[in-house]
Amino acid sequence: MRLATRADGSRDGTLIVVSDDVRRCLSAGMTLQAALDDWTRSEPVLRALSERLAAGQGDRLDVATLLAPLPRAWQWLDGSAFPTHGDLMQQAFNLPPIETDRPLMYQGMSHRFLSGREDVPLPDEADGIDFEGEFAVVTGDVPMGCTPEDALGHIRLVLLLNDWSLRTIAPVEMKTGFGWVQAKPACSVAPFAVTPDALGTAWANGRVCLPLTVEINGEWFGSPVGDAMAHGFHDLVAHAARSRDLPAGTIIGSGTVSNANHADVGSTCLSERRAIDAIAGRAMTPFLRFGDRVTMHAGELFGRIDQRVVQG
Repeated sequence: MRLATRADGSRDGTLIVVSDDVRRCLSAGMTLQAALDDWTRSEPVLRALSERLAAGQGDRLDVATLLAPLPRAWQWLDGSAFPTHGDLMQQAFNLPPIETDRPLMYQGMSHRFLSGREDVPLPDEADGIDFEGEFAVVTGDVPMGCTPEDALGHIRLVLLLNDWSLRTIAPVEMKTGFGWVQAKPACSVAPFAVTPDALGTAWANGRVCLPLTVEINGEWFGSPVGDAMAHGFHDLVAHAARSRDLPAGTIIGSGTVSNANHADVGSTCLSERRAIDAIAGRAMTPFLRFGDRVTMHAGELFGRIDQRVVQG
């Protein structure tokens, strides 16, 4: 099942169910957050709308009217579950290893998620404008102490998102010991949220087994595959819920999708490419400039993120 949120003048928009051919839709008459809050009742209603779409019913879908699936969320927790990414950063910039077997995670800005088509306003090119291609999940209500095995059953939806990052600010904030604020502006999310079953065999062991393709100004940058996570999404959900419950609508990210064979499949963020450049002893790839366009997709399942960076 494929879901989206259509702009209606409100902050949260209107939830719609989208046909498999991405041409038609039917309104659910609620917000996605409302559906997540009462998933036991809302899921059968949404499935029935999906069946009507499969039978040829529905209104024409205009992707340009779509917001992020969840325009704002109760919580955004981002992991760093791809070990190759961390290893490259440590090697290139002489960073001390993070000696833990626990998943890495921080809590970021969640009161606004950008759509996959709107311009991205940022204050200054000197901040080191970077993108991070990630997969993410949206949970239902998760009880405190939930096990990884049970956590799979609390994952409602899967997303594709771009975790925008300002790299020259990040080291300054990290040194304070209090985490990121200015270095992490609003994320962008591809237009369609899909249920795990819609992924078919591409959803396995709590991982999205699809290549995430990134292009900059129309040129290919990378297509690493999402199954190389050291910790699956069920592990990340359980980690986040160890000492607290999670409300329905919590979004949890995978961190930068990264593969060990990066020489062949490329990367999904500039910082990783710059680390590879540094290790190879060549000039570093520059960060983004105003006017640059970043595109991300994983086939057509989630739709596309296609945005320009502009001065805010």
